[in-house]
Amino acid sequence: MARLLLVHHSPTASLQRLTDAALAGARDDAIEGVEVIARPALETTAEDVLAADGYLLLTGANFGYMSGGLKVFFDSTFLRIGGALDESGGAGEATGPTARRPYGLLVHGRYDTVGAVRSVQGIVGALGWKQAATVVDVLGDITEDHLEAAAEWGGTLAATLMS
Repeated sequence: MARLLLVHHSPTASLQRLTDAALAGARDDAIEGVEVIARPALETTAEDVLAADGYLLLTGANFGYMSGGLKVFFDSTFLRIGGALDESGGAGEATGPTARRPYGLLVHGRYDTVGAVRSVQGIVGALGWKQAATVVDVLGDITEDHLEAAAEWGGTLAATLMS
């Protein structure tokens, strides 16, 4: 059975609603053969990442960057999950154990999400992960359309792992 890992930092009611919607979409009854596991970013381990076949990343946009929780997740797992650095300390060619695995990104912000999206994409690029769905970029108060987009996003990623 394929495994989809949702790594989230959901400290607010808005982010929790988006997380719940994404999980509902990923766990839709029409999707078979995919186990969906949700882990708070601050509790996710390298072993969790290595055991998964694809990733959903959900974060708030804080001061033009991803959430501190998601950043800690990347900082604490990056080299163990296949992140590559070149001699200068910049991103190298990723050929590690998670390279080429699919991922999706959902970012919620009050005013701007550009920096948060860019920061996550830079890190997953150094991991060699492949974007499997359009970034879900949510600004302002959460609407039913946002929740539907989150559910579709979760379902899309889960469906890419169906055997």
